[in-house]
Amino acid sequence: MRVDLQLIADLVKPKSRVLDIGCGDGALIGHLFHTRGCDARGLELDMALVTRAVAHGLPVMQGDADTDLVHYPDQAFDYVVLSRTLQAVERPLEVLRQMLRISERAIVSFPNFGHWYLRAQLLLSGRMPMTKSWNRMWYETPNIHPCTIQDFFDLCRAEGYVVEQWLAVDDEGHRAPWRRFPHLANLFGEQGLFVLRRR
Repeated sequence: MRVDLQLIADLVKPKSRVLDIGCGDGALIGHLFHTRGCDARGLELDMALVTRAVAHGLPVMQGDADTDLVHYPDQAFDYVVLSRTLQAVERPLEVLRQMLRISERAIVSFPNFGHWYLRAQLLLSGRMPMTKSWNRMWYETPNIHPCTIQDFFDLCRAEGYVVEQWLAVDDEGHRAPWRRFPHLANLFGEQGLFVLRRR
């Protein structure tokens, strides 16, 4: 399992109700079920990944975060997870609003487009940057709404969300030493990881 998914799993209380949006092959929900006794389920757009997860006995449904979250009842979950998917949805703000309608807490991670290496690539080459997380040409990438750690803090303030915890991590999911300083994290963190709740 990816290291960043382990960080997310560590944030989830045992025996919680969890929905993982963009769950891939279900690695996180399988881990939460087996190690923390969670009622964990997944929503995934890619049918091949859904099939793989279901073949391993995991409760994963094919669905689209942009359109399908409205069908879940209020407070149906303790946590809704959106890992490395926020930048790929069509309406990220609406997805966040739905997440905090159907759950007490949202756990969100995303690649940080404010990282110094991405800034330097754009400045020096004049072309859209590429890294492990941003590894496709601009015309092929699913990342249609890139944001920065600072952008996400601004969004949380504007929407009135409480940031209970946050981390800046590298592409492997290891914690960056700048996690207590948002401006430094925005410059040096390759990913942001946030736990949110409503006021």
